Amino acid sequence: MSERQPIQFRGGGFDPVPRRSLPWVVFAGLIGLWQLASDTGLLSPLFMPSPLAVVKALHALWIDGALVGHVVASLKRIVPGWIIGTAAGLAVGLSMGIFSAARAAGLPIVSALFPIPKIALLPLLILWFGIGEPSKIATIALGVFFPTTISAYTACDAVPRNLIRMGQSFGLPGRDVVAKILLPGAMPGILAGFRISSSVALLLVVAAEMIGAERGVGAFVLTAGSLMQTDQLLAGVVLLSILGLLIAWGLGRLERAMLKWR
Repeated sequence: MSERQPIQFRGGGFDPVPRRSLPWVVFAGLIGLWQLASDTGLLSPLFMPSPLAVVKALHALWIDGALVGHVVASLKRIVPGWIIGTAAGLAVGLSMGIFSAARAAGLPIVSALFPIPKIALLPLLILWFGIGEPSKIATIALGVFFPTTISAYTACDAVPRNLIRMGQSFGLPGRDVVAKILLPGAMPGILAGFRISSSVALLLVVAAEMIGAERGVGAFVLTAGSLMQTDQLLAGVVLLSILGLLIAWGLGRLERAMLKWR
């Protein structure tokens, strides 16, 4: 009789396998190919400066203090705009997810206004709030509001109804059903919406600064492009990428802290 062989476990459930070094290897390879193409003349330094030239531009901006000034100016617009839009979006989205009347009244309005490009409303917001910071913050808040509202509403709607019915069958009051079942179940979807809304805020602050601002990363990129200073232009783009990565890292830390129960 042949010896029995153990059966391989096949229920991994598509668990992600950590590949910590692979992203760095791919990134370093792409940067190396870019630098090689620049050194061999395949890429014109006027239209596509080398990574080394971009690093030198970033270093020069850091030395003269312009880098910090532009980043601080952009953050002063992103942070309050994101907080205002997120708070309002959570209030409306959770109301739509919990109350039928709020869903019936709010869903058509949100669906009708969400597709409108928010940057197109900046001239109107300038008329309302002036050319200064309030109009830019209002643009960011408006852009953040809609994805936050939709993510909060859909996350609440995706919570399994059998869990809610089970809590109700045990006599839990409505407040406890919301606090102990609905909100924890909806939190992954809400936090995923935060990632989308933070990207929207970054896009809108750049667009708003390009239209009407003297300082900020968007204004710096526009000025560098107008002067054909492509090394500084790409330095601004790299700066935006780093800023986006830092925001994503912070949201990832928040997600791990709030979803330990998973």
